[in-house]
Amino acid sequence: MSWKKVVTAFKGLVAETGENIADNQSIRIMDQELREASDDINTAKTELTKIMAKRAAVSRKVGDLQKKMTEHEAMASQALDKGEEQLAVDICERIASFEEELATENSMLLSFSNSENSLKTNLKKADARLKSLKQQQDVLKATEAVQNAQGVVANRFSGSSSKMTNAMSSLERIKERQQERQDRFVAADELANAENGDDLDRRMKEAGIGDQASKKNDILARIKANKK
Repeated sequence: MSWKKVVTAFKGLVAETGENIADNQSIRIMDQELREASDDINTAKTELTKIMAKRAAVSRKVGDLQKKMTEHEAMASQALDKGEEQLAVDICERIASFEEELATENSMLLSFSNSENSLKTNLKKADARLKSLKQQQDVLKATEAVQNAQGVVANRFSGSSSKMTNAMSSLERIKERQQERQDRFVAADELANAENGDDLDRRMKEAGIGDQASKKNDILARIKANKK
């Protein structure tokens, strides 16, 4: 491998490592952002409970004022029935005070109710959005883990393939060397047989010369001829 290819491979490794670090950092940043968002939602829920408590208190006060107004109107009517008109006027003055206070409390009740409804709606949306983001984050983490595992397997397989290729090459070289040695052994045997005359006998036998079966037939024919 040339030095240029080594440098290129090193640059690719550095870039890939940088990307992995950036991805891991992004996941950690996302974790922190989601934790902060969850904390903000919990804080908003706490504030919502405070508003709901205040709205409930104002609602009770509105109820009490309405009850007092009803009771005082009945008392003013009783005073008139008894001819106590001044008393009835005084009672009506108190009722007027109740009405002013009731108007103020109703205004506060409306404000708290609107804030409560608005916060509930927004919190519902925020909860749904946070849940969706957490689900997507889980998918991202799972995908990242799977891809990392695939990368490890791919790298190991790539290394194994390279090793297996080298092993196959070595095996073929050994086979070729052994075959070459075997060929030399055969050639040496042929040369030794030729020097000992074995090769001539073999060639004669293959040509049918000096065959034992032919000699037997010749001897038998000679014996038969002598008996005549």
